[in-house]
Amino acid sequence: MPSSPLSRAIVLVLSSFAAASALAAGNDGQDAAAPATTQLDAMLVTGTRAANRTQFDTLAPVDVFSKEEIQSVASTDLKDVLAQLVPSFVVQRLPMADGQVFVRPATLRGLSPDQTLVLVNGRRFHRSALLGGRGAQGADLAQIPSSAVKRIEVLRDGASAQYGSDAIAGVINLILEDEAGSEVSVGYSRYAQGDGGSRDVKARTGFQLGQYGSLVVFAESSNSDATSRTRQRPDAIAFQAAHPELEVPDPVQRWGQPDLESQRAGFNLKAFASDSTEIYAFGLYGRSEGVSDFNWRNPDTTTGAYRSTPIFPGWNLRDIYPVGFSPKYSNEQDDLQLAAGMRGAFTEDFRWDVSGSYGRNAIDYRLDNSINASLGPASPLGFYLGRLTQTEKNANADFNYSWNVGALSSPINLAFGAEFRQETYAVNAGDPASYAVGPGAVAGLEANANGAPGFSSNQAGSWSQESKAAYVDVEVPLGERWSVAAAGRYETFSSFGSTRDGKLSARFEITPDVALRGTVSTGFRAPTPGQLNTTSTVQGLDTRTLQIFTSGRLSPADPLARQLGAKPLTAEQSRTASLGMTWRSALGFSGSVDVYDIKLTDRFSQSASFAVPAGVANPMGYSSVNFYTNDFDTTTRGVDLVGNYQRTLGPGTLGLTMAWNYNRTKVDGGSTSVATNESQRVLFEDRLPEHKGSFTSTYAVDGWSLMGRVRYYGEWTDSTGNATGDIYQRFGSMAFLDLAVGYAFNEHHSMRVGADNVLDSYPDEATFQASRGLVYSRNAPYDTDGANLYAEYRLRF
Repeated sequence: MPSSPLSRAIVLVLSSFAAASALAAGNDGQDAAAPATTQLDAMLVTGTRAANRTQFDTLAPVDVFSKEEIQSVASTDLKDVLAQLVPSFVVQRLPMADGQVFVRPATLRGLSPDQTLVLVNGRRFHRSALLGGRGAQGADLAQIPSSAVKRIEVLRDGASAQYGSDAIAGVINLILEDEAGSEVSVGYSRYAQGDGGSRDVKARTGFQLGQYGSLVVFAESSNSDATSRTRQRPDAIAFQAAHPELEVPDPVQRWGQPDLESQRAGFNLKAFASDSTEIYAFGLYGRSEGVSDFNWRNPDTTTGAYRSTPIFPGWNLRDIYPVGFSPKYSNEQDDLQLAAGMRGAFTEDFRWDVSGSYGRNAIDYRLDNSINASLGPASPLGFYLGRLTQTEKNANADFNYSWNVGALSSPINLAFGAEFRQETYAVNAGDPASYAVGPGAVAGLEANANGAPGFSSNQAGSWSQESKAAYVDVEVPLGERWSVAAAGRYETFSSFGSTRDGKLSARFEITPDVALRGTVSTGFRAPTPGQLNTTSTVQGLDTRTLQIFTSGRLSPADPLARQLGAKPLTAEQSRTASLGMTWRSALGFSGSVDVYDIKLTDRFSQSASFAVPAGVANPMGYSSVNFYTNDFDTTTRGVDLVGNYQRTLGPGTLGLTMAWNYNRTKVDGGSTSVATNESQRVLFEDRLPEHKGSFTSTYAVDGWSLMGRVRYYGEWTDSTGNATGDIYQRFGSMAFLDLAVGYAFNEHHSMRVGADNVLDSYPDEATFQASRGLVYSRNAPYDTDGANLYAEYRLRF
């Protein structure tokens, strides 16, 4: 739990807010009256099925972010938006990390990306087709247009008993815009170093359908140039010196954000079929294309590609790539989410809601500027690597009964329902040349597309999993001050069996403006068809020898994997406890503090790597193989502190928001490398900052709006890449200052300019992979590209 410096930080922050409240009280004679409401008075739909809960009286912590707060972040990527607004939310760039360059991993409370459930209008949003680090397969928030979002609700509590699989760290619910009116915005941003230019266009219009409902449609387009924070590789410098007749590019490979172009569109519909029945539907579509660099292949040392052999007389790769080559890895995504339903009331107290949804994420991969050396002169220089597709179908029936009991001051809220879900994962093979083992392989020429082998016909296939669930959720007011709640869920899966989860919550009002709350719950994350059935091949570069290696991940059901000890995958299990306090005041000051403890068992990981046994067929030329497994256990403990202050100050309105998180994860046991290898355990536990926070100040007056935000990241640890000596590199804390100013010329036209990281701050340079030209750690929990300047014009009509 928090150390003594952490306790002092809490006291300091609380004292600062108390001082702000006292100052505001002393200014009552000069300023207008304080606002009648605080940010905790916003109505919620996440974490509760009661119809009248606010942030203040909910039984679990929920953050609510308005459209204005979302628009205060320059990025159109919702992952970046949440990283700036939610203290325990961290997103990494991970340059040159295969598919994770485009589907960036995002974590809440330091847990896996697929341990946070994402909803849109309260309906489950589908997963990405990418299996990322340790096989995590979470939803890709970048596919959702930020211009379509009216507000974001973030439940910071375990909620599997209410929502099912994945809701271990919490729930992110994106509420789509449903108001009439139109808006168009055009924005441009660029880093201070002159690269990474981004051009963004967003449009939304909403209108009434007579007396029968409303329709909102939206679309946005973004085009971002690549960034490069790279220096020339030492071996490229040596190669240039050894071959002065050649002109070697500087740098030979690029570390930074990819070239990325995306388009997103959708709609949100509500219509009344009768006085008591509403039809609703929404759709989201996203398409993106991106290109990223891979490692440079040195003609003098990459013997597996640059080798003369009598099998191909007269052919040498130096004739094609005389100065080496850096493969270009590209990603094309198509993303679709559709949902429709009807809701109404049997009686004034008994409501119903039935719905269905369909979600799909498809990713096509290409590799250009490459070679399959084993094919010699018959090899193409570009390859289609194949497609991954995640498809989900959901059907829900939800009922809510407001039960009036004479002995209670308020009704009991009783909710119950059922859900059916089908997930399908498919792999389509790439070009045969992308995975072929050509005739040159016997002479040592490397097989497969150099950089990223394609999915082979043996890896291709389609696999499905079905689940059926039933739940009950009860909230009981025991008096004017006490409220308790209980939830239970039973769910059965076709692939591994059933789960049973429960949640108990309680809330007590010490005064009408101060309350205590707490929860205990169990949760789970079910293995997906992609994790259960697929295999993959990865090529990498040994940072010491600078030689290419090829490793394979086998399905746990693969006979070789079973021979090496693989067992069928089961669900990850969690036990969560939290205790918190929330408060508000007539002076405009509100906030909450919550402590939590999350114990996870049977966490998902990759096994240790095994050499392929002698005599076993190895057509892919694997240096080693591994497989997914349930293995290690962890305990995560932390504190969330949120404070808000809103008040009329002089001729304008002042807003102050402080959000801070302390989060610490410890490995409790297991047999994979995370638990048994000391260096891997340290990197897993310390890879993210324990402390992350922000302080935001806004002031609005006479059409002007000013914003200043300080973002803080605590210390964290990365690898050095050294086998001995200094195995870890500890990075110090970082603070970034963001500033923006906006001006509304009239009710239709407004302009906003600003800068993220206006002081152009950079972390310490990294030692890990410095031999490959990297300057700043690829694993940094923040952007390492420096100051980003932006401007946006907005038209409302």
